Order: sequence, then structure tokens, then C-alpha cells
Amino acid sequence: MPNAHTRTSNIELTELERAELVSMARSRSLPAALALRARIVLACEGVDKASTEVAKSLGIDRNTANKWRARYARDRLASLYDELRPGRPRTVDDEQVAELINTTLHTKPSDGSTHWSTRSLATQTGISKSTVARYLKIFQLKPHRVESFKLSTDPLFVEKLRDVVGLYLNPPENALVLCVDEKSQCQALERTQPMLPLGLGYVEGVTHDYVRHGTTTLFAALNVLNGAILAECKPRHRHQEFLAFLRSIDKAVPAELDVHCIVDNYASHKHPKVKAWLADRPRWHMHFVPTYSSWLNQVERFFAIITDKAIRRGSFTSVKELTKKIHSFVNQYNQNCKPFTWTATADSILAKLGRLCGRITGAGH
Repeated sequence: MPNAHTRTSNIELTELERAELVSMARSRSLPAALALRARIVLACEGVDKASTEVAKSLGIDRNTANKWRARYARDRLASLYDELRPGRPRTVDDEQVAELINTTLHTKPSDGSTHWSTRSLATQTGISKSTVARYLKIFQLKPHRVESFKLSTDPLFVEKLRDVVGLYLNPPENALVLCVDEKSQCQALERTQPMLPLGLGYVEGVTHDYVRHGTTTLFAALNVLNGAILAECKPRHRHQEFLAFLRSIDKAVPAELDVHCIVDNYASHKHPKVKAWLADRPRWHMHFVPTYSSWLNQVERFFAIITDKAIRRGSFTSVKELTKKIHSFVNQYNQNCKPFTWTATADSILAKLGRLCGRITGAGH
């Protein structure tokens, strides 16, 4: 074995090699062992550096530094990658893998099932269940999962999208931008048995059966500037209730500010009496999101929060108790409210929709 002062192969790097090694050494996606080998070679560059010095500077064994120094001097960059090791030969060839992928993507089970499982694919292709699962994971195929979507059929989709997104990204001066909507059918459900409390090793338990004591409709307006919520609960969901809520907003907003109101295409929002009320108030400006595009209305995000944190797990003996809970939650929410930060531009949304349409070309859309 060489002594501590022995110098091994001298390494001279070209500019291209040095750039490649620096990129490998700094990479966070490559295996750590490969990045370390690149750092060893970089540290060994020059005629006056012993492997002992390199090993000490990198905190590794001298033999490790000698090994990769010698291998790089002999075979250059290719030597840093692991060689094929002996082991059991493959039992599934490329043709079988291709058949598995094509079967998953382009066919349905013959037994009438709507989608493949690892077991049914194993039976169909003759590949073991565990191997099927491994290849599905490698190719990111998930036949057991499904995601729902709905494309807007609004002929003015692009114009309405740019209008609403423009309000989020560049709100007008001397104006208040409000996202307004209703959450109808908020049910006052009373569980038939008390909840089982959260404990070590088990989650909170809720009975699936309940007594229904009625419903209420939550009208809410989200202030895009600061995230504050103005909310009212009403027994019905008609243009009369919507108009009453608009009057409440009109009283709450300072008279010197314009009101830009983002709403969906529900019929009560376009009722003749609502239009007449708006016509008498020129400071009001209505902005309608495209059909099937409620995700553009930021108040929907608040509805998800209040449903998850205040309504879904609750047990209410009456609509009055549910309404009290909702108003209490809104009051607490407004004490520490923060605005939702909208970052997507209209162009980025249209590009994403374009990619989706590209995936489903020929599916009747």
C-alpha cells in the first residue's frame, strides 16, 4: 500500500470536462455518490496534490480518493458511473413492458370493469402482480385513480377570464373588488350519537346517520384587498335575498369607492330587479365568471375553509344554532384574515387549458 506521501495519476482537465464535473458536483438531483466522485476529481486536478490531502479535505478515506482518481485518469467521465453488476437476469423483456403499458393505456378489462387493477393486468399480461405494480409506478400510471374536470362552453370565456384575472392582478384605484357568491343548502345536521373524541392511535369518530333540522343559505362577499368576509345567512336562495345582500354590501362600502363585484352566472344574479337596482347605482360594476368556472371566484376558497373547519363535523340541533356557528366563525376569521394571493395570469391559465385540450383531442370536446 502506498505511504501517506505517495502521489498517484496526475489529472489535467479540459474546460469542457471541468464544467461538466462542476455541474455534477453541485447537482441536487444526481445520486450523492456520483456528486462526491466529481468533487474528488476536481480536488485532484493539478500535479502537486496527493490523494492524502484530497481525502482529508473531503473527509473521506485515502483509498477512495485513489480509486476514483485512477479510474478518471484511465477512462475520464464515463468511469464515474457505476458499472453493471452481476445479478439475476431480467425476466420481463422490453416487448412485455410495452405490451403492459399499451394494455393499461388503450384497453379495458374484458370482464366489464371500468379500469385495470394490478391483479387484472397481471392476469392479462402474464406478468407477476408485484412487477406490474413496479412498472406502473415507474411510468406514473394510476388506472385506479380518476380526476374530474369540466370545460367551460361559454363563448366569451377568454374575455371573461381576462376581465376577472385582471381585477385580481391589477385592481382599479379608488375601488373595492369583492368576490360574491352563495353557499346554498347548508344543512343543520344533528348526529344521532355523541362524537368519539380524538385519542392516541385513533381518529375522531362521527356517526354516519343524523337528523336533518333544515337548511340555510350563506351569502358571502370576500374583500380581495385584505381577505375580510361580509356574510349573511338567509332562509332561501332567490333574487330577493341576493338583492338584500347587495344592499348590505352597499351600506358597508364607503360611498367614495366604486364596487367591482365578481359573481357567477346564477339566474338570481341577472334578475331584472337586480339589474334595475344596479342601473340606479353607477358605482357598481358586475363581472361574471365564465360558465363552469367557479374556481375563478376567490370566495369559493373561503367556502371550502368554513365547510371544513366549522360545518362538516358539527352537530346542530336547529338552523338557528348552525347560523350562530357560521357567524361566530366569520367573526373570528375576520380578526386574523389574510388575502388570497392570486398569481396565475390569464395567459398561463389559457396555456394550461390548451395542454388539457391537447390530451383529450378526439374525445368529443
